[in-house]
Amino acid sequence: MLVPNAASSTATLQTWQRAGSGWQSVLGPLRVRVGTAGVGETHEGLNRTPSGTFGLPSAFGRLPNPGTRLSYRQVTDADWWVSDTHSPAYNTYQHCVPGTCPFNEQAGEDLGTSGASYDYAVVIGYNTDPVVSGAGSAFFLHVDAGVPSEGCVEVPRGDVVTLLRWLDPAQQPRISIGYS
Repeated sequence: MLVPNAASSTATLQTWQRAGSGWQSVLGPLRVRVGTAGVGETHEGLNRTPSGTFGLPSAFGRLPNPGTRLSYRQVTDADWWVSDTHSPAYNTYQHCVPGTCPFNEQAGEDLGTSGASYDYAVVIGYNTDPVVSGAGSAFFLHVDAGVPSEGCVEVPRGDVVTLLRWLDPAQQPRISIGYS
């Protein structure tokens, strides 16, 4: 995925798969949205999409699995992504009933109540191994909300479903985010 410059909140996403001794385009180019602060080095509270190459380890959504082979979790209002920098669960998925979570819920995302953007989403493996508190959390490729994101990659709804059906964990899918 490429942005025209570091401050851009739009990008071009193209998917590729190895074919023989080269690469073959599968989907795209697609116009997508990224963070309001563009792409580059990021941290908690900065609405910037991280640059680099990251795994795509799992997926989730408010709606049932649309046919992805990735590990998929259908989320409810008891499913969270933790952005509490003081919690040992920082930048991880957690399941707990609202009001009972062992982290500051105000510093987390209730995945089931976050709206149509999370009808379908793929986890971007940024700051996951090891997790560094404050380095940024909750980066996903998800359904386009119609405005630049807080750092996620927003893709048109139908294309997110196509991506989910195409992604194969046996192929160790990755996303590369940078500048053109």
